[in-house]
Amino acid sequence: MATPPSLRIDSLKLALDAAEIGQHPVEVHGALVGLICGGVAQTGDTWIKPLFDLMNDGQPLPAQLHQLVCDLFNDSVARLVDFEFGFMPLLPEEEEPLSQRVEALSLWTQSFLTGMAIIQPKLNQASAEVREVINDLAEIAQVEFDVADDEESEAAYTELLEFVRIAAIMCYSEFGPEIPLGETDDTAVVH
Repeated sequence: MATPPSLRIDSLKLALDAAEIGQHPVEVHGALVGLICGGVAQTGDTWIKPLFDLMNDGQPLPAQLHQLVCDLFNDSVARLVDFEFGFMPLLPEEEEPLSQRVEALSLWTQSFLTGMAIIQPKLNQASAEVREVINDLAEIAQVEFDVADDEESEAAYTELLEFVRIAAIMCYSEFGPEIPLGETDDTAVVH
């Protein structure tokens, strides 16, 4: 599933700037995905207040940005629920300098952890594997931005990005809503 143009970094950046909100788009997406992976209800709008608290000191967003954030929420949930859609953190494209992509990954990870922490009070009771992943994410959030723009650094970034992606999916599996066994779209059986 391709990301709609309205949900790309540049569109979100323009909307954030127009609303005079000093957040980077990767921070907004990271916090949003952190809330989702932390177990916020996916129906209704209970996720809006904690996100607005993080984004805009609890103040409502202008209508256009509000709609964009709602669309981003729905897109992120769909990608986390169905592995075929290929969840990925919202980050700068490969054309951007590696140091900017590393910084964006760090910001995304910091915001993801913050979103998870405010919505999931039982982080310390998670499985040992998820607690270890969360500790690793905390280290990634502190990664050094001054990196060489070479193949080795690019490979290391790709590895970190894949780790963060899988870590988010693991957290969603741990804290997200349970999917009842046997519930599929294939309800009709042909004999």
